[in-house]
Amino acid sequence: MILNSTFNLLCRRRLRQIEYLCRNPLEAQERQLQILLCRAKNTDFGRQYRFASIGSIETYQTRIPLHDYADLLPYIRRMMGGEGGVLCPDGNRWFAKSSGTTGEKSKFIPVTRAGLDACHYRGVKDSLVFYLHQFPKSRILTGKGLTLGGSHAVSADGGRAICGDLSAILIENAPFAAKIIRTPSKKTALIPDFEQKIACIARETLRQNIVQFAGVPSWNLALMKYILDYAGKDNLLQIWANLELFIHGGISFAPYREQFQKIIPTSAMNYMETYNASEGFFALQNDLADSGMLLMLDYGVFYEFIPMCSFGTPQERALTIADVQTGVNYAMLISTLDGLFRYIIGDTVEFVSLMPHKIKITGRTKQFINVFGEELMVHNAEAALQAACKATGAYVRDYTVAPVFMSVNEKGRHEWLIEFEHLPVDVE
Repeated sequence: MILNSTFNLLCRRRLRQIEYLCRNPLEAQERQLQILLCRAKNTDFGRQYRFASIGSIETYQTRIPLHDYADLLPYIRRMMGGEGGVLCPDGNRWFAKSSGTTGEKSKFIPVTRAGLDACHYRGVKDSLVFYLHQFPKSRILTGKGLTLGGSHAVSADGGRAICGDLSAILIENAPFAAKIIRTPSKKTALIPDFEQKIACIARETLRQNIVQFAGVPSWNLALMKYILDYAGKDNLLQIWANLELFIHGGISFAPYREQFQKIIPTSAMNYMETYNASEGFFALQNDLADSGMLLMLDYGVFYEFIPMCSFGTPQERALTIADVQTGVNYAMLISTLDGLFRYIIGDTVEFVSLMPHKIKITGRTKQFINVFGEELMVHNAEAALQAACKATGAYVRDYTVAPVFMSVNEKGRHEWLIEFEHLPVDVE
């Protein structure tokens, strides 16, 4: 296809850049840190920690303490009130609302124009670059991508902040080219009520040429089932014959894969995982035959990693990209263009390869069980559920698991509470 050939020609330079970064990861990360320090040196935070005099990673790690959301909250509140030059050089209106793991009900993460362009939108473009590089005959450029996002609203605290889901912020600020190839309309995409939103999406997209969709697997599965009922069809290919790609993230896809394969019954359907959080776009699957996600090293993000075996202890030490190993669970720290410095994002990752550095998300720093030395991470639990579902014909909608401590007459164990979409043939 001429369109694909033209796009691939434009992307060859980007692919060469990424190849160089993969061969020189520490150099790439040192460059990102210097960009961040230079950008923020005259902010209140930058002056407090004397960013202008930091010339090395070692000095940065020694001088700047680790921060969680509670530590940065006073700065963020000032930004939400309209104050400029706090964590970022300029004022900022947009804040991604995400679920809180601290005493706060929700977290409000600054999302700047610089962060959108250099990180979030660059990740979206690179996803397309890698996909077309792997599938040069794809027809993905000839149709529309269905994006199921959230909503946003003016903050109720009287400030000038606009708060909402990251997906809604991305839709609201998307460049013109992205608006042409995505659907539904902005008005429909930002409807706050989910049931009303998916009903409008069904009416709006039913006769469009949808070739790919993107978002959280659980939300999209609910949308797809609604559309099938609305159209009276058995599978999505009867509605969108050219559907070929689902770009997903936010939660593990493993528990949902079989359900997607059932409603999109073709081996030509492709699935690409991305690590796109409220705090930034960090990694993506550059090879769909490899489940590992390539850590993107030039998105205005400086990464550090603390082995979970020492996380939160006096022995903890943050490692750079040059010192990590495969097979180790790490708590990930980020420093970003949006003003998060040495920020504990709360996710845990494991490197599955080095040079290039590829990761998988293993869980959350506060969501694991290690009562008896079992070190049960989220990805272990989900892999076990996937195997059990495959063996028993079950579909799981949601679950939780917690330890039951040993007593005089009973061994220690785990207790699972599972909500089934479809019951197993034998619950026992």
